[in-house]
Amino acid sequence: MIPRTLFNADHEDFRKTARRFFEEEVVPHLDRFEEQQHIDRKLWNRAGELGLLCATMPEQYGGSGVDRTFSTILLEEQARAGDSASGFGLHSDIVANYINNFGNQAQKQAWLPRMASGEVVSAIAMTEPGTGSDLQGIKTTAVDKGDHYLVNGSKIFITNGYLCDMAVVAVKTGPEDMGAASVSLLIMDAHAPGFTKGKPLKKVGMRGQDTCELFFNDVKVPKANLLGAEGMGFPMLMRELAWERLMIAIICTASAEYALNHTVDYVKNRKAFGKPVSSFQNTRFKLAEIRSEIQIARVFTDRCIEECLKDKLTVEAACAAKYWVSDMCSKVVDECVQLHGGYGYMLEYPIARAYIDTRANRIYAGTNEIMKELISRSV
Repeated sequence: MIPRTLFNADHEDFRKTARRFFEEEVVPHLDRFEEQQHIDRKLWNRAGELGLLCATMPEQYGGSGVDRTFSTILLEEQARAGDSASGFGLHSDIVANYINNFGNQAQKQAWLPRMASGEVVSAIAMTEPGTGSDLQGIKTTAVDKGDHYLVNGSKIFITNGYLCDMAVVAVKTGPEDMGAASVSLLIMDAHAPGFTKGKPLKKVGMRGQDTCELFFNDVKVPKANLLGAEGMGFPMLMRELAWERLMIAIICTASAEYALNHTVDYVKNRKAFGKPVSSFQNTRFKLAEIRSEIQIARVFTDRCIEECLKDKLTVEAACAAKYWVSDMCSKVVDECVQLHGGYGYMLEYPIARAYIDTRANRIYAGTNEIMKELISRSV
């Protein structure tokens, strides 16, 4: 395997903390989280106590001021543990970034420290029924009422939505015919009158992850909660999407490794025709193919992380990482299910859960078809 060069001793200490947290405080409860369709609220506070939330935020706002290699570790350890329930990455590395990068001092001070401690659970609400990846087509409106906006509309497929205390919401603040130029972002208090939540959505996989619809009925949002400026929502969204898409690649690489590790253990211990399944040439060749593809994904993803740390990650590279690595992950998990035989279809086996949990990676953060369309524009 090609050695990784991203991490040092400080990273490994952080990795040990993250690994212990997921193995001891999350994994034993995954069945229950799937039944209730969200993690326990107190788990957010515990993650905050351990310094696992918003670590990249400045120290003055409750973070540790570290770079995104630490975010990478948290994403990898969550995937390594087979945890598809926790929404920490979206909270810490998407929502917090919007507030830190585009918010004013009052907004940062009001939200980031409480996000870092786990006191506040956050979500980002962009997708609407009927719009999918077309963010310019959103219908949620924010009408200027002087000292506040009056927000009406709804959002769907919102991660952390059911438990959220705050959401960054994409709204239209201008005429519909202005398209992207009328999109703005508002920080909305989830406890405000008129802000309601649907029941957690029943998904094929990732069933322990908190995902729901949000509804806004004449919600009054103070003007002070506008993020950036009116009409700047779309450029802000586009700026952050590259990292969000790279996050998918990081998760998928680690998820593929997780699938491979479980499969290697299984084929070494499972016997067929009097000998281990691992002794058959087909098994060995499949494992060789899988390991090679994961290594290719690992090297490319790590290179993208390096570019991201220098603020040089291109849209095309992020899109390529997102679509190719998520495709690879689905292919790898499918091959691993096959190597498990009938047991690969039983949910008591980790590989079966991985089979249904990893499928969504090819859809969210922009479908893989959208990724190819964006790449093609530069060809």
